[in-house]
Amino acid sequence: MLEPMDLQLSGRRVVVTGAASGIGAACARAFAAEGARVAGIDRSPGEAVTHRADLTVEDEVRAAVDGAASRLGGVDAVVACAGISGPFGRGIEQIGLDEWNAVLAVNVTGAFLTAKHALPHLRRSESAAIVLLASDSSFVAAQGMVPYNASKGAVLQLARALSVDLAPDGVRVNSVCPSVVDTPMARADLGVPEGGFSAADFPVQSPDEVARHVLYLASPASRPVNGHALVSDFGYLARSSFPA
Repeated sequence: MLEPMDLQLSGRRVVVTGAASGIGAACARAFAAEGARVAGIDRSPGEAVTHRADLTVEDEVRAAVDGAASRLGGVDAVVACAGISGPFGRGIEQIGLDEWNAVLAVNVTGAFLTAKHALPHLRRSESAAIVLLASDSSFVAAQGMVPYNASKGAVLQLARALSVDLAPDGVRVNSVCPSVVDTPMARADLGVPEGGFSAADFPVQSPDEVARHVLYLASPASRPVNGHALVSDFGYLARSSFPA
């Protein structure tokens, strides 16, 4: 008989970026509720934020990750949630190079730097994992979001590439790819007030729902899962466009 599922997160040392709000804050709360020890990194203050850093600045990332590892006594899992949407509803000819660079810097380079500087600590864990927050926009493109779509495609492939490179170190790398999530960023992009998604004519998930997927992929319970992109989009990608 199978025992009830235990994610084995109690005492696990977890670093979460983008922990000030949205999915990152939800992940930090969820890990803590499971008994994990959590260090949150963000450039903004927040309840779960223990270390402040601009994730596009390598020295700040290094210092924050090393500080988190010192605070926790090591690192078993890293969750890279920090992200921005950038210009919304504009065509490519209306997007400045500085805006393009900003989105790629936070969403892609920030995840790269986080993984890079966490790796020495993760190598010392008996069950190390990295989870990158990608998006359904890693697969499909919303109109008027070229930088964001491109960045999330890059995050997905970054996770796959890292899963191959880090397998010999015993570090698993996966990504979670949600569709629209009720976060401050999504509400700002779509002009929706807090709680306003209840009237939306499309399905919207909560940060807590995304966090549950992250917890599984960051836990020893998912030991065989590596290089996987968990798409959480209510089945949209599975639907054919054939007009039948």
